[in-house]
Amino acid sequence: MSTRALPPGSSVHNRRQAFKLGVRWATHAPMWVLFAGMLGVGALGKSQGFGDVFVVASSFFIFAQPGQIVMMDMLLSGAAAVPVALAVALTSARFFAMGVSLFPLLHKRHRTWRIVPAAHMLSMTTWALSMRGFEGMALRHRWYFFLGVCVPCWVVAVPGTWLGFHLAGRVPEAITLTLVMLNPLFFLLTFADVKAPINRWAAGLGALLMPLFNAIDSGTSLLLTALVGGTAAYVLQHWLDQRGQSPGERP
Repeated sequence: MSTRALPPGSSVHNRRQAFKLGVRWATHAPMWVLFAGMLGVGALGKSQGFGDVFVVASSFFIFAQPGQIVMMDMLLSGAAAVPVALAVALTSARFFAMGVSLFPLLHKRHRTWRIVPAAHMLSMTTWALSMRGFEGMALRHRWYFFLGVCVPCWVVAVPGTWLGFHLAGRVPEAITLTLVMLNPLFFLLTFADVKAPINRWAAGLGALLMPLFNAIDSGTSLLLTALVGGTAAYVLQHWLDQRGQSPGERP
């Protein structure tokens, strides 16, 4: 008999259990990591001269740290509203791929208009947790697990930003920048556990390629790292899968 542990989602038998499991997963670490990241966003916003209402509103309406930082940097440089909006939209393009990969995994009765407001709560962390939690979970319960993961993470964004804004100046700049980077780092570690080992290949190749591409052209280094590293990880994993299946395919 196999001793492999069953997926956590297999223990869910109703919507209440699904929602409670999502909340439990979110409140263990992800919610607090996101809260810490929003502290950094609030402090960064104040250091750049923006008001507390503006910075807090950016967390409420955008809820994407890279987009918020890009918006503040461009406004600070005097950019017009339309270029700022386009830049924020481009930095959030990753959510399109996340939504396309995540929402088809829900039951068809939940793939309705209700996805639109719920999509606002989608983040790197909640996507990764949902993809992990859906494993072994019945389709009809996944929507409630997704909400259980998203709601706590979204709820702490505004108070975290407000607190970070009012703590600015009392915390060294190095700590502020560390808080901003904490959430992406946590996502990277969670992402590597979503579908091992291909995600680990992608993360490892990205870490190796980023310094090289950054030295060549810092403006396109992130895009090139993602394109080359992700493609190489896919090709490598596909080759390993084919190699592993080839003995079984022989007559």
